[in-house]
Amino acid sequence: MQSLDWIVIGVFCLALIGIIVWVVKQKQNDSADYFLGGRDATWIAIGASIFASNIGSEHLIGLAGAGASSGMAMAHWEIQGWMILILGWVFVPFYTRSMVYTMPEFLERRYNPQSRTILSVISLVSYVLTKVAVTVYAGGLVFQQVFGIDTLWGIDFFWIAAIGLVLITAVYTIFGGMKSVLYTSVLQTPILLLGSLIILVLGLKELGGWDEMIRICGGVTVNEYGDSMSNLIRSNNDPNFPWLGALIGSAIIGFWYWCTDQYIVQRVLSGKDQTQARRGTIFGAYLKLLPVFLFLIPGMIAFALHQKGLETGGFLPMLSDGVTANADAAFPTLVAKLLPAGVKGLVVCGILAALMSSLASLFNSSAMLFTIDFYKRFKPNTPEKKLVGIGQAATVVIVVLGILWIPIMRSVGDVLYTYLQDVQSVLAPGIAAAFLLGICWKRTSAKGGMWGLLSGMIIGLTRLGAKVYYSNVEAADSLFKYVFYDLNWLFFCGWMFLFCIIVVIVVSLATEAPSAAKIQGLVFGTATPEQKAETRASWNKWDVIHTVIILGITAAFYIYFW
Repeated sequence: MQSLDWIVIGVFCLALIGIIVWVVKQKQNDSADYFLGGRDATWIAIGASIFASNIGSEHLIGLAGAGASSGMAMAHWEIQGWMILILGWVFVPFYTRSMVYTMPEFLERRYNPQSRTILSVISLVSYVLTKVAVTVYAGGLVFQQVFGIDTLWGIDFFWIAAIGLVLITAVYTIFGGMKSVLYTSVLQTPILLLGSLIILVLGLKELGGWDEMIRICGGVTVNEYGDSMSNLIRSNNDPNFPWLGALIGSAIIGFWYWCTDQYIVQRVLSGKDQTQARRGTIFGAYLKLLPVFLFLIPGMIAFALHQKGLETGGFLPMLSDGVTANADAAFPTLVAKLLPAGVKGLVVCGILAALMSSLASLFNSSAMLFTIDFYKRFKPNTPEKKLVGIGQAATVVIVVLGILWIPIMRSVGDVLYTYLQDVQSVLAPGIAAAFLLGICWKRTSAKGGMWGLLSGMIIGLTRLGAKVYYSNVEAADSLFKYVFYDLNWLFFCGWMFLFCIIVVIVVSLATEAPSAAKIQGLVFGTATPEQKAETRASWNKWDVIHTVIILGITAAFYIYFW
């Protein structure tokens, strides 16, 4: 890092501080102001926030690392722009009509209080133990490699970077609430996009172009069936990414994440109206087409550069065994080795923006879940000003938990990256089944939805427990071991989703149907003429045209990398 880089980083920080000070001065008298930005966000802020919240450490380290180790396989999860369209076109009208603050609150409206509690607990625990922990861990790791500093003031620089990232983000999230998340995203998103684009261009230039990358990666087979790193669709016998499992599993995980997860949907709930919310998802879907090229492809470029330079020691740093290249270091290594002064500072700002935006969104969403779904439920008469204070206090607690989790993260970091998608694959099916049938089928009962959630949680915990047990203990083959350990994680996700759907249907048919008043406006076919007219007036031909363009780009991507 040179002086010019530090100047660029300083200017970025001053701009960030200016936005935060402006936001803090805005009046935030009630919980709607604090958690949802007063419900007056425009489509640009919503779309930018969706994208910036999504882009975190799993992209800067995990996705680039996946590109360097397995090629195009993980692109299924990233080329999911069309899933955000489902949020905008299908779910936005229901969420808007219900006037809820959180996804668990929506399930209470549709089902019962028990469903709300189950989803709240699942969401909070998963946020603190996976999303917050991974982002904090990766933040420390990235900055330690990019800055090239091992220790500072006698302290491991990893700790300074990780804790500093948490504390800075926490300050503006606590005082600024949702508005600080939205408006800082508008600054952070273009910087992140520009910085990553520079990496892509300079990486291809260093390597010798796109065709050279495809040639090198296409010449490396990843299984015994002849599939290469450049193949997106792989043999159905591939042990890691069978094509049918990848398509089904990525769709289920994508549906849960983009359409029902508080972390993402909260940005849409902050919209001024259905028009702004839907167009925000369309803008977010356009942006979501980019990560494959901005993060996964650079990982493949880093791998190709490493292959070309093997005779001179390679491009990537090696793991402790001295033989295997450290794939997770792909993105920070590109930053450190290819970028000139000034540009490196810009890209560091982009990395900082991605990590801070993800953390800010997590802090705000977690605080909202606790405040609205637990505290306010037990103390419904709490004044709005006090709810804001409770939300700020909850954010502080989550920050402390995130910091306390860092030592554990550092010891199991490599393992966590391996299992992160696996955790999501068992978290998603039960929640996705409850939401999907909840809005599509009038007959879905309160107990049906609740048992769908519960069965998903029980099966998911069993699968995770079995993975921990069988990974450390030699055990004889059995049906239980095959189903909960040996079965490919993507096929398991698909079968689990089908099982949860069956549970919801069977229990619903065996229990009392919900009343028409209970589900009015929350299920297809129950909207009033006024509600239908409001939804129809919220979109025009341009919204449809942009939706078709996004679907066309997605189809073209699959055809090219087939």
